[in-house]
Amino acid sequence: MVGVIMKILLISANRERSPYPVFPIGLSYLAGPLQEAGHELAVLDLCFEQDSDSVIVENLTNFKPGLVVISIRNIDNVSWPKSRSYLDGVKSVVRCCHGHSPVVVGGSGYSLMPVEILAYLEADFGVVGEGEELLPRFVKILERGEKPEGLPGLLVRGCDSFIPPLPVERVGSPARSLFDVARYQRDGGMTNVQTKRGCPFNCVYCTYPLLEGSRMRLRPVTEIISELRSLVEECNVNYIYFVDDIFNYPPEFAESLCNAIIAENFPLNWSAFINPAFMSPELLDIMLKAGCDAVEYGTESGSPTMLKNLGKSFSVEDVRYASLLCRERNVDFVHYILFGGPGETQETILETFALMDEIQPTAVIAMTGIRIYPGTSLYRTALQEGVINLSTNMLEPVFYLSPQVKDILAELVTAQAIIRKNWVVPGLEVNISDAMLDALRMFPVKGPLWKLIKRMGRSRVKPM
Repeated sequence: MVGVIMKILLISANRERSPYPVFPIGLSYLAGPLQEAGHELAVLDLCFEQDSDSVIVENLTNFKPGLVVISIRNIDNVSWPKSRSYLDGVKSVVRCCHGHSPVVVGGSGYSLMPVEILAYLEADFGVVGEGEELLPRFVKILERGEKPEGLPGLLVRGCDSFIPPLPVERVGSPARSLFDVARYQRDGGMTNVQTKRGCPFNCVYCTYPLLEGSRMRLRPVTEIISELRSLVEECNVNYIYFVDDIFNYPPEFAESLCNAIIAENFPLNWSAFINPAFMSPELLDIMLKAGCDAVEYGTESGSPTMLKNLGKSFSVEDVRYASLLCRERNVDFVHYILFGGPGETQETILETFALMDEIQPTAVIAMTGIRIYPGTSLYRTALQEGVINLSTNMLEPVFYLSPQVKDILAELVTAQAIIRKNWVVPGLEVNISDAMLDALRMFPVKGPLWKLIKRMGRSRVKPM
């Protein structure tokens, strides 16, 4: 460890707490390399702050950082028609820092449209993609008083040149010591852990390949186990959510990790996002033995036509079989649905409702409309169909809605979902509201709140 070179204030700008607050894992991945480089760090997490402006100014005044790093998890709530943008709130954070320290922004939300967001926020610098390796290099250049142009993945306000980011070859472990892990475990019911990065699949709407690349980089199982041990012994964590895009791919890696968790006999339960095509009886049994108590399927549709149109890697039969495995073992499972994609019709929507009736998941969480992001196949489709054009402001929440159902989507989905008490439709406020979430949190539950939906007596909808 070298002497302290720079004081750096890390700010997590995320203030969204619905359906539960999410630990700023991206920022914690940056903390370790910066500490190893000798920098003095302070963390400001705005998720639980009532008056963000005053607490930011207080931290700037007392800590006097030489650099402020702001992490942006999401730029909006990706929910139609009840959409809301978070960018004005982040812009307020940046403005509070002006006149105190240079500001660099980054995070998964920022990296979706980095040039446009940097200009909108009026920050000084932007880190695109993974920052564990880039940020320490950037800080070293700043500390020497040199110009930082030319670093892959770095954007400088007012500079037109940009070199695309390089992926981090070795995904390390997050440094959580500066963060309030216990608060997230208490208020959110779980703590997030990442086992890999990269996604080789081709869903038309998905940003994971844009943010992390299509090549999978697996963390060593021994390092994941070490992280879990630290969370259990040092932070009293008893529930984990694996935030991988797909936990069970490659299947042999998931099996190896589960066997290692079993060997450690951690007092942990956990859940994860699962691809139906790679779920086998053997893998599910190992997952359950390792502490899994809930399975989340990113199914998106129950229509063969729509699965193809959305670029999914599995079939309706895969969905049926994966669901049957869960029902046979009496494990809670949920299917996530996206209505309104290319080619969606009233018939394909009803196919989805019929399939969910057949396979009887604990819950179904449905979104209406699909948020369009530059760089995705859906963006190109939207351009071709005239849904958007090259001058459309994509910083505002813009959704793809199939022309065949655009005018009836909200009414049709509400009418069908409201007669099924296991359906949740956030954008239409079917079986979900802030008051309902607060009430559900009163139950002594760890893990996803959707597991509690079976306790609800009837469906509820807030008038639109």
